[in-house]
Amino acid sequence: MKMLKVGDKVPDFKGVDQDDNVISYQDYAGKKLVVFFYPKASTPGCTAEACDLRDNENALKAQGYHVIGVSADSVKRQKNFAEKNSLPFPLIADENHDVLNAFGVWGPKKFMGREFDGIHRTTFIIDENGIITDVIEKVKTKEHANQILEK
Repeated sequence: MKMLKVGDKVPDFKGVDQDDNVISYQDYAGKKLVVFFYPKASTPGCTAEACDLRDNENALKAQGYHVIGVSADSVKRQKNFAEKNSLPFPLIADENHDVLNAFGVWGPKKFMGREFDGIHRTTFIIDENGIITDVIEKVKTKEHANQILEK
């Protein structure tokens, strides 16, 4: 797993969101973008993170940010997650791990002494030129928007 870092150009990713829309980096070219990767829709930490971003949507927009969430969940699971929590941004269902691998966030993890492959909760902040300006690896799920806005 080789994670993208500050200064890297964002990959030209593409995936399907919770409403079966094809979402690609090209849709956001020339705009500031926040791409947050989360392990599993509707779990406590992921819900807290997504809802914090939802609750601070106006502050993020005021700084020019567009937000996209990505996990390996199915379109149906992403749709349920978005509807249940009134999430206003696209959630890419990356079941084939194409986007996850492009950003380097899929790989070995340890949890309760067990090792397995999974998503490393990570957020990438991308500028208008498609350059990664920040990578947040120590995500505070309940105050994630502040971590982004303080950058």
